[in-house]
Amino acid sequence: MSKFAIGIVAIVITIVVYFLAVKLHRKLDYPFTVPVLTSTVLIIILLLSFRIPYETYMVGGGWIEKLLGPAVVALAYPLYQQRETLKKLTAPILIGTSCGAIVGVSSGLLLAKWAGFEETIIYSLTPKSVTTPVAMAVTESLGGTTPLAAVFVMIAGIGGVLMSSAVFQLFRIKHPIGRGVGMGGASHAIGTASAMESSQLEGSVSTIAMIVSAVVVSLITPLLVSLYM
Repeated sequence: MSKFAIGIVAIVITIVVYFLAVKLHRKLDYPFTVPVLTSTVLIIILLLSFRIPYETYMVGGGWIEKLLGPAVVALAYPLYQQRETLKKLTAPILIGTSCGAIVGVSSGLLLAKWAGFEETIIYSLTPKSVTTPVAMAVTESLGGTTPLAAVFVMIAGIGGVLMSSAVFQLFRIKHPIGRGVGMGGASHAIGTASAMESSQLEGSVSTIAMIVSAVVVSLITPLLVSLYM
């Protein structure tokens, strides 16, 4: 089978699995049935069952990955629609997101160090709460392992979506601004996609939080690493 055919098959499988995951989530609306989690698990099971190498799957998966950029740019539309509300809340969003970024980096770094992980793992874990390209760039500058950083980013994103309902309920966070800042700052694009399903305002705030968090984390991570390590 040609490389092009393999890519097409991989894309079709990914789309079919995702739509099945969406249908499952609509019937069983629980945190552990979110499409990003169930579709990921199903694809892993398929690859292992049919002994398909990851590199082979990524022939088509890589094409889907290239659509992440345009997908993020598309988030500018709800930002435009909510621009007046967001202008009024600029300071709270920036301050809240910046504080969250500092706490996120510091807690991950200190807990990993306390647990006795190697420096390579710590450097790969530290920028876990930002988008994959930023996390990989920060990890590379620190001397960590970029593929491992991508794994930690996925864990942070999916974990944030799974835990968000319980955390919001526990701390009685009901306002879309607070929810959006939390999701975007802690769970990057995956959290933002989930926030967008709740409301456009929450998704817009999450988008801003995701962007601000990426900038702040890229600036403070080297400083915190030099301070704590």
